[in-house]
Order: sequence, then structure tokens, then C-alpha cells
Amino acid sequence: MKDLLTNPAFWQYLSIPVIAALIGWSTNWLAIKMTFYPLEFIGKPPLLGWQGIIPSKARKMAAISVDATIAKIGTVQEIFEQIDPKVLAAHIIYTVNPRVEEYVDELMLKEYPTFWENLPASARRMVYERVRRSTPQRVDNLVDDIAENIEELLDIKGMVIEQLSRDKKLLNRIFLECGHVEFRFIINSGFYFGFLFGLIQTLVWYLYPAIWVLPLFGLLVGWATNWIALNVIFRPLRERKVGPLRIQGLFLKRQPEVAESFCHIVTHEILTVGNIINAIMEGPQGDRARSMVKMHIKPLVDETAGMGKAITQVAFGPTGFAALRQQVGEKALELSRTSFNNPVFEKDRARSVEAIMVERMSTLSSEEFQDLLRPCFQEDEIKLILVGAFLGLAAGIFQLVFVFGEAFY
Repeated sequence: MKDLLTNPAFWQYLSIPVIAALIGWSTNWLAIKMTFYPLEFIGKPPLLGWQGIIPSKARKMAAISVDATIAKIGTVQEIFEQIDPKVLAAHIIYTVNPRVEEYVDELMLKEYPTFWENLPASARRMVYERVRRSTPQRVDNLVDDIAENIEELLDIKGMVIEQLSRDKKLLNRIFLECGHVEFRFIINSGFYFGFLFGLIQTLVWYLYPAIWVLPLFGLLVGWATNWIALNVIFRPLRERKVGPLRIQGLFLKRQPEVAESFCHIVTHEILTVGNIINAIMEGPQGDRARSMVKMHIKPLVDETAGMGKAITQVAFGPTGFAALRQQVGEKALELSRTSFNNPVFEKDRARSVEAIMVERMSTLSSEEFQDLLRPCFQEDEIKLILVGAFLGLAAGIFQLVFVFGEAFY
């Protein structure tokens, strides 16, 4: 035994599976890192440098993610219904009501400061009260109108794609959090599979120590460990019983858990009430949505003027009265964008949408569900395999020269 441990050849052969394991681990680790990082291109484009595969194709990957999930688990109408238009209207009124005096003063002092400052306090209070009484019905009508036309007003796919294209870090997070178990498996399995390949490599090298054996096996280890790991993650699609064992792709077995993780990110950070309202107002149908807001809110001026409308119009003049109605419409647009900057309200509405999305995503077929994570490996997969193969080849040459080099001198 002592002679064996002091024999340099023993340690040389022992190094083969160890180095193969390290090759498998490092190439798989690098493949995962190169999939997601860096977020922006580093180097001299187009060839000298690198950008993570997911960030470099952010728009395409976002579109794939939407098509694979959101498009299958909830329509625009269903998502808006879960947010609940009545709750939205109540929240707007709850937000606006305590600041009615502030908003009225702001508008009147901007347009007609002399008139407003000289108006008796009792008359101003009457205006405040009329606005407060008229606002709820106007807001209800507005939200109902938006709800009835939500399919035309809101492009959810475009909204999500646009946000994820801009926020590459968030796009990465979706894949990384949903597939964290699988990514860890890919990296660690590279070590184990590499070690097994190394044992075979040791035997082949012992029986046939040709100069090409070590470089070739290094190349195979760098390529094969990634390929095997991917197949273990996604295959078989459906559970199979092999003796006492039940076998299914690792990612597919975690469908309920992944559904919760994915839907939580989507509902709490992407499909938030604030983002949805902003997408309605600034999206492809934004002009129509803004016109609807003004159409429903402008008559508030007429209702507030009430019996004194004729006198008010005389005081302001026809142009001035129209300008005031326009200012009220603009103020309503501003409030529509800021009324939902309430984390507690947004979190509450997000939970409602999340519940139905998790339920539906958990029932997707295995073929549909794998599309959530599979594309991040399929994009430029050949590049990652080639990088792994090249590093494995380099490691094999290193072994040949520095570990077994004396055998060829």
C-alpha cells in the first residue's frame, strides 16, 4: 500500500477522474453564468465580447415567457376582473376624497385666483361639497366603461414584454428563481457526471495511452455533462414508473412550486395595478383611454356649478368655463396615474390575481409547462456546448502535457 501511495503513476491516474469532475463542474457553472450575465455587452461588438444570452435577447425571451405562461393562464378580462373594478373605483374615491379641497383650490387658484379668493368661504364649502358628492358616480361610470372595453384598451403581452425588455435584471430573476433548483443541479451534476466519465477515461488511458485520448475525453466531458443534465431536468415529460421508482424531469416535478414562484413575481412586480393603469393610459390605445377619462370627469364642472352654472359661465366667460373643464380633465388624468402608488393596496390586488394564475398554471400540461424554462437553454445552446467542449479540450491537453507529459518525452 505504501509503495502504491508513493508511486507517481498512481497519483497521475487518480488525477484523471478528479480533473474530469472539475471540468464538468466548471463548464456547467460557466454555461449558467454565460446564460444570464453580463446584463450588457462587455467587449468590442459584435464578436469580441459577450452579453448573457437572456439579456441579449430580452425582447424575444420576454415574448416567449408571456406566450408560455400568461397567455395560457388568464385573459385580459379575467385579470382585470380579479383586480375588481369596484374595488378600483372605491380606492380612487378613498384616495381623492380627503384632498378634494386641495384639488379644487389648486385648479381655481391657477385659473381664476381673484374670483376664488374673493368668493365667500360658505360658497367655497358648497363647491367642495358638490364635488365630493358628484365624484363617486363619475368615477364608477369611468371604471365601468374601462372594464367593458379592457380587451381593446390593454395589451398585456406588449406591456409585459416592454417592461421585461427594459428591466433585464427582472427578466433574469424570473428564470433564476423559477429554475434555481435545476440550475444548482446542472452545476453540481457536472461534477458527478464528470467523475464518472473520468473513471472511463482512466480505463481507456490505461489500456490505450494514445496522445489524443485525454484531449478527446476532455472535450466529451465538457459537452456531455451539460447535455445529460438538461435531459434529466426536462425528460421524461410525464411520470414513469420504473420498478419502485417514479421518474420524471426534475423541473416538471416541481410544477406547483414553480407556479407559485413565477406568479408571485409577475403579479407583484409586473401586473401591478399601477403598471396596468399606466399601460392603459400610455399604451397603443392611450389616446382613447385618456379621452374616456376626460369624457367622464369633465361634466363634474357642470354638476358642481349646478343652479349657478349660468352665473359661473358669465363670470368666467365661455372660453374660461371650457378651459376649467379641460383643466379638470387633465387633473383627472394626473390622479389616474398617481392614485395607485399605495404598496398595501397593490399587494392586496396582486394576491387576488396571483391566486387564479397559480391555480391555472399548476394545471398546464407538461409540454406547456416546460416552455417556461426550456427556452433559456435552447437559445444559443450550441454556443454554450462549444464553450464547454473547448474548455474540456484545453483541460485534456493540460493533463497530457503537465501530468503525463514525461511519458511522451
